[in-house]
Amino acid sequence: MKICHYNNHQAGVVDGDKVYNIGDALIKSGLARNGYTMLEIIDALANNPAAMQIAKDAASGGPSVALSSVKLRAPIENPGSLWAAAANYYAHRAEMVERMGSANREIKNKDDLMAEFFLKTTSSIIGPGDTIILPKISKLVDFECELCAVIGKRARKVTENEALSYVFGYTICWDISQRDPWGKGMHNTRNIRKGFDTFSALGPWIVTRDEIEEPQNLSIRVLQNGKEAMTAHTSDMICGLREHIRFLTSCLTLRPGDLITTGTPAGVSKLHDGDRLHGTIEKIGSMELFVKDEQ
Repeated sequence: MKICHYNNHQAGVVDGDKVYNIGDALIKSGLARNGYTMLEIIDALANNPAAMQIAKDAASGGPSVALSSVKLRAPIENPGSLWAAAANYYAHRAEMVERMGSANREIKNKDDLMAEFFLKTTSSIIGPGDTIILPKISKLVDFECELCAVIGKRARKVTENEALSYVFGYTICWDISQRDPWGKGMHNTRNIRKGFDTFSALGPWIVTRDEIEEPQNLSIRVLQNGKEAMTAHTSDMICGLREHIRFLTSCLTLRPGDLITTGTPAGVSKLHDGDRLHGTIEKIGSMELFVKDEQ
């Protein structure tokens, strides 16, 4: 299923060109409260089979509205954590050497690379059709487009073999990244450079795990103003999602609604006032974003 968040903070299921409200049915059944958040809906759907069945029933026979008539929001706006993998594609590491003069350090073991996971601010989250604001202080801001996993079950000390069973679903994460002035020759600045308001775009919805058999077998494509800027494949990750979940849960507890965004492929590009981005990840969907200078 495609679980969406739309209009006045409503939870829905997207099927073709229709959106079916599932929040009302979950409230009526006592499985969601009035004023629910999407974190609560994800927790219910992932951990209560009755909630998932109610959602399936609502999507198969309930009232619907046209997808084109709704305003899609970020599928979750209040994750407990948004973990972001750093430098997780060899081609992206190489382009950053050329782009920023970064040192392309040897990866001696994967855990050393995964120890560079960083947290993105949840206040930076925007959704489909929203606008990225380029800060006045920055002369160089890039887009990055990534596969993002949504955790469904509380996870601690999970093996790679069982890792995907803790995933609720998948979405797209745009990790918007300031490179100047604090990117070159400085350390520990990612949280700020990637944490500006509007610098984390999620969408267009969450595709449940059962619809994507292998997260390491998905294509990624980005158009910038109608021209291809990025084309990549998740099989090219240095560390795959199973390794990410194993590593993170060896250190800390992942909770329902937590996000793991898996790093950008090569093809990042400078953003300009007036730009229009269109990103697609295979089996998930597509979303657009707009770009404006800070006023």
